[in-house]
Amino acid sequence: MAGSGIAVDTSAEVPPLPAELTAKSWIVADAETGEVFAAHAAHRPLPPASTLKMLFADTVLPQLARDAEYLAEPEHFTELGPGSSAVGVADGHTYTVEDLWLGAFLASGNDAVYALTAMNGGKEATVAEMNERAAELQAYDTHVVNPDGYDADGQLSSAYDLTLIARAGLQHDDFREYAATASADFPGEGEGEDRETYEIQNTNRLLVGAPGLDPYPGLAGVKNGYTSAAGYTFTGVAERGDRVLLVTVMDPADDDNLAVYREAAALLDWGFAAADTARPVGELVPPVSELPADHQAEPEPEPAGMAGDDGKNAEAAAAGATGPEEEPAVASGLLVATVTAGALAVLALGAYVFHRRHPLPLPRPARRRRDGDPD
Repeated sequence: MAGSGIAVDTSAEVPPLPAELTAKSWIVADAETGEVFAAHAAHRPLPPASTLKMLFADTVLPQLARDAEYLAEPEHFTELGPGSSAVGVADGHTYTVEDLWLGAFLASGNDAVYALTAMNGGKEATVAEMNERAAELQAYDTHVVNPDGYDADGQLSSAYDLTLIARAGLQHDDFREYAATASADFPGEGEGEDRETYEIQNTNRLLVGAPGLDPYPGLAGVKNGYTSAAGYTFTGVAERGDRVLLVTVMDPADDDNLAVYREAAALLDWGFAAADTARPVGELVPPVSELPADHQAEPEPEPAGMAGDDGKNAEAAAAGATGPEEEPAVASGLLVATVTAGALAVLALGAYVFHRRHPLPLPRPARRRRDGDPD
């Protein structure tokens, strides 16, 4: 998997890979065993966009109590990038940590990330913790410059690392719940019982659907992203039968904002069809803390019958990104896609089935209810 080409079992009994793949990098892996069934340039360092929020959550989420309150202050948002996606955190208003995580996961709100960063000791401390966490996960292609994934010189990750990070994050029950939540109410104007709320919807189109794209059956998260430098990026987890797969897709050639989801869905379909016959081409490594004390890393052998890169066409690592745009801003209170009640029911069932599996505990419902919500 270290090269720039495709690594996959080419045995006759293994179905061919989808023909429509154009992404610069992608990977398909078993979320439970860690086996990698196919990959393309999986270790190529690329700007991650908001998929980096998975590492932010995996790092910070365990440190903040869900019901802790936060008071928004202007100085907490001075480094928020121009054009950043925002959920609508307003100066002088209070929010719970739960509110902020929903804003970060669903609306990909960089304002919510910086609010949580302030609670975690500030940007410098949080970025240092994220880099330490990446090293603990053996996500060695990853270098963090800011906590939200906004374009910055030297901020990089890879399809392999994002998949490692997602797998680690999914061990947290709160992480899984937020990633699988289709919609939620976010606090608006006012305080106390008179405070208004507005609905936010998850921007993960394989979870909630979009015009021209159906929700993917059994999908239970995790995170999508977009910046001008990164293009469209996506990591998703889905279950079918007794198999749970992770897929990451980075920067398809098509600039259609749905292309990353279509390629991810095609790879998931292939993975579910091929997993019982395809020999793994690698594995997702465990965290350093779980390795035996005398462990020495060894190169992964390439089994016979595998298609792989010979290294002759290896591409140079991506240079630092400086694009000014972030994910398109999400208008407060507006749905970004039309989702039928039936589709949401399928999503909730898929999330429920996924979260039943060992070792992942059962999540809360996929849509957060407040007092007064209809049954």
